[in-house]
Amino acid sequence: MNMMSEAAVEKALDKNMSDAPLKMIGKDVSVYYGEKRALFDVNLNVRKNTVTALIGPSGCGKSTFLRTLNRMNDTIDGCRITGKITLDNADIYDPSVDVVELRARVGMVFQKPNPFPKSIYENIAYGPRIHGLAKTKADMDRIVESSLQRAGLWNEAKDRLQEPGTGLSGGQQQRLCIARAVAVSPEVILMDEPCSALDPIATAKVEELIHELRTNFTIVIVTHSMQQAARVSQRTAMFHLGNLVEENDTDKMFTNPDDQRTQDYIMGRFG
Repeated sequence: MNMMSEAAVEKALDKNMSDAPLKMIGKDVSVYYGEKRALFDVNLNVRKNTVTALIGPSGCGKSTFLRTLNRMNDTIDGCRITGKITLDNADIYDPSVDVVELRARVGMVFQKPNPFPKSIYENIAYGPRIHGLAKTKADMDRIVESSLQRAGLWNEAKDRLQEPGTGLSGGQQQRLCIARAVAVSPEVILMDEPCSALDPIATAKVEELIHELRTNFTIVIVTHSMQQAARVSQRTAMFHLGNLVEENDTDKMFTNPDDQRTQDYIMGRFG
């Protein structure tokens, strides 16, 4: 009997990800900043337990679209959104939706590590405390340890839990922010260029972490690095001038894209 290699098994599993159930659906999503239109009728599906990478040149709308998925654009004056975005078939822009609750379900990790000016322990405990997820100190201790374990930071941080999170290295701070995001047990994690401020070693650790996290979470990542998109994602969406050019399995996008603009961008002809 032929034994499949671990890599081949992973590849086969990834293949099935294009058939994974839909977690979030964006339909005819347009975003306006005042009179300026930043996104044009974007239709994009986010599949469960899959890493979806959003690529494209600077200013193409990928981060703008990412922020529509947990209503971060609500914080920008003059921003207006049309179309529909659903999470498990429920409209996240429905007036009845509690935005705080939504952002617990759809967490976010930003481009630059932004730990709170608190201890490592308090960085993780902050969200669970707000959402009433821990009844006792022992419950909170378990959440903090589990979150740091999931973010691959427990061994480095377990003897420093009362030290400031800002005292960690850049890569550790970003993993702390990921731990902070997973502490409230979100269903989706949004990452806006999470490695752009990190060195190659820290980047490799975060990429490895993304790979592990998708077992339990659905991840959408904006990245300026096509190599990173190829390494971490199963689905890729290409944006250009506020339009979604195409979305497909990552392997296909990087070997046989449907649109010439994708080919040109991947080949470095613009960007």
